Amino acid sequence: MSLCYSQLTLLDRKRLFHLRERKVSVSEIARQLGRHRSTIYRELKRNTFQDHE
Repeated sequence: MSLCYSQLTLLDRKRLFHLRERKVSVSEIARQLGRHRSTIYRELKRNTFQDHE
């Protein structure tokens, strides 16, 4: 049995980052987007820049 998943759309990514700017929790973002929390955490980790200086 294979697992099937779909990638986040550009619209989903825009909503995710707007919600993060408003300090919405990852659990709530996942609920609103209809995705698992781990998907949101991976997306945030993959597409976030941190300046360590």
